[in-house]
Amino acid sequence: MEAVAKLNNYPTSPRKMRLLVDLIRGLDVEKALAVLEHNPKHPAVPLRKLVMSAISNWKQKNEGGDENALIVKTIMVDGARVIKRMRPAPQGRGYRVRKRSNHVTVVVDTKAIKN
Repeated sequence: MEAVAKLNNYPTSPRKMRLLVDLIRGLDVEKALAVLEHNPKHPAVPLRKLVMSAISNWKQKNEGGDENALIVKTIMVDGARVIKRMRPAPQGRGYRVRKRSNHVTVVVDTKAIKN
């Protein structure tokens, strides 16, 4: 039985978050947490916290289940709101700065046992 955790409106561009997400997609939960713990990029901290939350949600659903067999089944990053700001530019003009944010959804599940 799978469990879901969501992170909404995190103020980092979706492209930067996808670089981290691609590292942990399909990995065991323990390996994914280790990768995120040692990654120097700043979105690694909330992403690690999100994976921990998904594990906790899975524990709530599956009392007495083996959490060592969990994998990151699905993880996706979607664009969220874009805050538009103006930056001073030459000759009285203004350049538009688009401050992007993203939504992250993590689904953890047990490994499929092959017979």
